[in-house]
Amino acid sequence: MGNYLNVGNAGFTAVRKGIYVDKTGMISFINSTLGTTDKMTCVSRPRRFGKSFAAKMLCAYYDKSCNSRELFEDLEIAGDESFEKYLNKYNVIYLDITLFISRAANIKDVVKNINNEVMNEVAENFPGAPRNADLAEVLVYAARTSGEKFIMIIDEWDALFREAKNDSSLQREYINFLRGLFKSSWTDIIFDAAYITGILPIKKYGTQSAMTDFREYTMLTPKRLAEYVGFTEAEVQALCRKSGMDFDQMRKWYDGYSFSRVKSVYSPNSVIEAVKNGEFHNYWTQSETYASLQLYIDMNEDGLKESIVQMLGGARIKIDVVTFQNDMTTIRGRDDVLTLLVHLGYLAYDSESRTVHIPNEEIREEFVRAVTTGKHTEIARLIRSSDQLLEATLNKDEDAVAAAIQEAHKAGTAPTFYNNEQALRSVIRVAYISCVDEFLKIDELPSGHGYADVVFFPKKASSMPLLLVELKWNKTEKGAIAQIKNRDYPQILKDYGGDILLVGINYDAKTKQHTCRIEEYTKD
Repeated sequence: MGNYLNVGNAGFTAVRKGIYVDKTGMISFINSTLGTTDKMTCVSRPRRFGKSFAAKMLCAYYDKSCNSRELFEDLEIAGDESFEKYLNKYNVIYLDITLFISRAANIKDVVKNINNEVMNEVAENFPGAPRNADLAEVLVYAARTSGEKFIMIIDEWDALFREAKNDSSLQREYINFLRGLFKSSWTDIIFDAAYITGILPIKKYGTQSAMTDFREYTMLTPKRLAEYVGFTEAEVQALCRKSGMDFDQMRKWYDGYSFSRVKSVYSPNSVIEAVKNGEFHNYWTQSETYASLQLYIDMNEDGLKESIVQMLGGARIKIDVVTFQNDMTTIRGRDDVLTLLVHLGYLAYDSESRTVHIPNEEIREEFVRAVTTGKHTEIARLIRSSDQLLEATLNKDEDAVAAAIQEAHKAGTAPTFYNNEQALRSVIRVAYISCVDEFLKIDELPSGHGYADVVFFPKKASSMPLLLVELKWNKTEKGAIAQIKNRDYPQILKDYGGDILLVGINYDAKTKQHTCRIEEYTKD
């Protein structure tokens, strides 16, 4: 076994010894692409979303230098008709680009080092192979003389774009090296498959991918690989049953990513850590500091601040993901920042509505931590005042509530979005950010005679009252309360056994003032 050629199955053996969720169905998908025009696969995922585990799994399955039958015979892939056909049948080249970067005396030497070190190892295993050549030349010789094609697996393929994000010359050298392997007349001679994985999709130049022959599966469009992005709901439920963990809490903390094929995907590393430790916690900070998030949300892009505020309040923000150039430096506006945050795992993207949102409690904590220590002091002040607003609501301090919502309106709404009813509902989401911890928020809850604008349901084990909020525009706060009673909104909550507070809020567009009325609902 070598350092790069046929590295064996030790990596996946270690994975199987821990808490393991069976993701070997992906092998069946890769098997279906072997030797076809779809044989080039690029999978991009955030950190700690199982990219390296998948790469090690593929190495163990295909590598001809080892016997991996026992590792797979109790897993899903063993029941697939392609299992025996390709098990341990290939020469596999495995490259971890972060390893090359960490070992290089100068990062500018990384591409040269990859070429030379891998080329020399392959040449040693295929007598007569040319020396002092480029890797592609050695591989085409090896494939022709042996009559066997290779599979190449590259983990963290985009690490150079992240570590040398301002060195365009090095980036182009690297892309040209990869093109020499995967986009030449020799590619079909050398490879039956290539699998590369990283955080970012393949770099764009204008509107075109730098390596157009790769089929990409990203956090925006994972397509047929959606169930392998993270853990599915069924997989998490099984882990919770086995470990005795509370599934509702697991969903609150780590769910929130969704795709057209799979509607509920969980952050896999965080779920595993929660099961290992027996408690729910923010495990994201163990793999990624909030400073990286803070760097991007502190950017002075038009509309970015307002979008962050709205998402902290639970809103979904419409964006255009097409302009993003798949790097960390070519940022041309708010949408590029938000798209980058999707790829980094800080936001979830809904391809049907083309919107982004903060997926779960773990990531919400990261946003709060980042904005309270960053440049957006008005957002930090808003978050700190939200606890006081909730306390004022519970104490029925109407003037304090109106004043706090007034401040939230100023902090969270762009001037062009100020005077309309949708803005007022958005402000309520933002002003009551603290409610995310103990309440489930529902917008426009239907009743027999209309809709309750915003309802905050206390979560399990919470002693809070239910808050039913009615909004008015250029009318009166008393009229809002009257509408609640006239439309008998609380009757739709008749099975709710706790206390209910009715909160009426009015905004006067002329004076730009908010007023508030709060009453306890007395059940008959």
